[in-house]
Amino acid sequence: MTTSLIPRRLSRALRARIGRDPFRALQDEMDEMLSRFSENWTGEGVAEAASVPSLDLSETDGDVQLTVDVPGMKPEEIDVEVTGQTVRIRGEHKEEKEAKGRTYHRIERRSGSIFRSVELPCAVKEDKVVAEYKEGVLKVTLPKSEESKSHKVKIKANGK
Repeated sequence: MTTSLIPRRLSRALRARIGRDPFRALQDEMDEMLSRFSENWTGEGVAEAASVPSLDLSETDGDVQLTVDVPGMKPEEIDVEVTGQTVRIRGEHKEEKEAKGRTYHRIERRSGSIFRSVELPCAVKEDKVVAEYKEGVLKVTLPKSEESKSHKVKIKANGK
């Protein structure tokens, strides 16, 4: 039996105000993070697990845009997947080095995989998504579906 720390009335009020239960969303994100961590665990440390790139999520009347930092990666090394209101960004970069006559004392430059999953604030047209890459930054533009766009309502005065 689970016991909620949030009173039922408050929980419903929060959901009505912001469209979804923020505590459930937090729990879902934590579950996903822990499952990714355990999937990538090699027993040798966290360094081999996928890194989480920084991103910005913004919205206009017509679309939602993700701007993701992926320095050192090539466009062909990155996959963007949109399912419902979730965007998943995965990538893997393998550094190829020739070691003839060279002894490395330290290797810190980025190589490995990235993963980021983001829940969008509204429904989008999955078939119209555009992703562009320039100078280590990935921009993903997701056009809003018609039902997600805001619509102005004309106010009648005195019944007219």
